Amino acid sequence: MSLKTGWAAAFLAVTAATMTACGSEPPPDVPAEAPHGYIEGAEEAAEAQSRLIVADDVSGAVRVVDLITEEVHDVGRVDGVRTLTGDGRFGYLAGRDGAVHVIDSGAWMVDHGDHVHYYRAKAREVGVVPGERPLGAYSDPAVSALSFPDGTAILLDRTLLDKGSVAELGRIVREPHAGIAVPYGKHILASVADTGKPLARGVRVHDRQGRPVAEIDQPCPELQDQAVTRRGVVFGCADGALLVSEKDGVFTGEKIPYPQEAGTRERATGFSHRPGGTTLAAKAGDDAVWSLDVGRHAWRYIETGPVAAVNAVGEGGPLLVLTRDGKLRSFDSATGKEQAQIPLLPPEATGAAAPSIQVDTTRAYVNNPLSGEVHEIDYNDNLRRARTLKVGGKAGHIIETGR
Repeated sequence: MSLKTGWAAAFLAVTAATMTACGSEPPPDVPAEAPHGYIEGAEEAAEAQSRLIVADDVSGAVRVVDLITEEVHDVGRVDGVRTLTGDGRFGYLAGRDGAVHVIDSGAWMVDHGDHVHYYRAKAREVGVVPGERPLGAYSDPAVSALSFPDGTAILLDRTLLDKGSVAELGRIVREPHAGIAVPYGKHILASVADTGKPLARGVRVHDRQGRPVAEIDQPCPELQDQAVTRRGVVFGCADGALLVSEKDGVFTGEKIPYPQEAGTRERATGFSHRPGGTTLAAKAGDDAVWSLDVGRHAWRYIETGPVAAVNAVGEGGPLLVLTRDGKLRSFDSATGKEQAQIPLLPPEATGAAAPSIQVDTTRAYVNNPLSGEVHEIDYNDNLRRARTLKVGGKAGHIIETGR
């Protein structure tokens, strides 16, 4: 199997060189030559050090796959894995024990806006957080927020999490609803419960200890799903999307309504996108998808046939759809025209334990939940299957980190 040789070469070159800092003073306990964002025990690299966290929902085995070296690392066991979500570095697995198990993939990036640092370290299990099936996990350099179906959001100290320990900073406690909390702009954006209803009605701004400080005036009826982009945080609403942005400490909300021709089409659910991208993808019922260009405030409805998984590559890139017949398809996200398709999985693999599509700047990764295989797809080359990674056991759940 071929490797990502460019990444491998870059990594070997950078680890042989002397690393330098990027302007800010390092902490006193870090050597002067350490780069800004350094964490003890990590190595800096010139390119993204992408890895996959893979959970076997049958045996409970949790593994981390290095996408550069293809090495597979066993990092623990979680009985009865139900969900796996991630924040770019850490994976959060909910098992049958009523707790969330935190896995450090050992791959992450630090984005300073005008430049980015990439790091790699040893993968490991960090600890547990009480709670069942988190609806989302999002982080900034200071806070990691886990949101739960009872309306509670647990805020963890990200600095301590980076060092290998779980510590709570605060909580956001609301009426029971499918709530969400997202660190953004040195604050936390959290959904506002709609009394007696399962979905939220809007967004409120909290400080990093969970105290409310402001409310976004623009409503978001039946708030469901969210995505963090470079233009702000997007929340899905019954009447479209709400884009919340921040400038000089002031938070504003802007509605992106569905087009008039949407009519009775089903709303977007389950936003997904490439980290850093501003094009979102979401299911639209069972047989279609929505594409949202956040920058242009433009929706596109695409009829695809029965959908198992969807993701968006980003501006100018394709929308990727895995249909229930096991075929992977790519569509032009602006026009909706189909560009390519390949048979990828057996149809039975797209059933109840549906696979997912993980996307980075050059590749997509699709897991077969019935086997230990993860397919790497070159989406810029007619969906060419670049390699198949054999992880062992069953690849029931995957997330990509280091992006």
